[in-house]
Amino acid sequence: MTALLVCFAGLFGAAGVVGAAVAAHGGGDAQLAATAAAIALVHAPSLLGLAAFVSRMPRLAPLSGLLTIVGTLLFSGDLAARIAWGERLFANAAPLGGTLLIAGWLMVGVAGIGLAIRRPTS
Repeated sequence: MTALLVCFAGLFGAAGVVGAAVAAHGGGDAQLAATAAAIALVHAPSLLGLAAFVSRMPRLAPLSGLLTIVGTLLFSGDLAARIAWGERLFANAAPLGGTLLIAGWLMVGVAGIGLAIRRPTS
């Protein structure tokens, strides 16, 4: 699971830089490209962080990571599809992706509470 999270962190990081370059060169789709790039770039390092915590959060880190991967693919992928093909991936792909990203972040919060509760006091 750690390798999958790190792999997608790299892919999202690269895609985010490409999207930012597209946005920087303007055109009618610059705002879509900037938004897709921002989502990918924000979630790339979050996947690296989750990969680092897989051993301490063996259930929640992988699940949060999967929600983040699928959410980013749907959100950024839908915006990229509009730019590349002029069509959405499917109806409500971006909102569904955003919902999954929110759920993934909430799961990180829950995992943090769990770590705090299990932490031994000294």
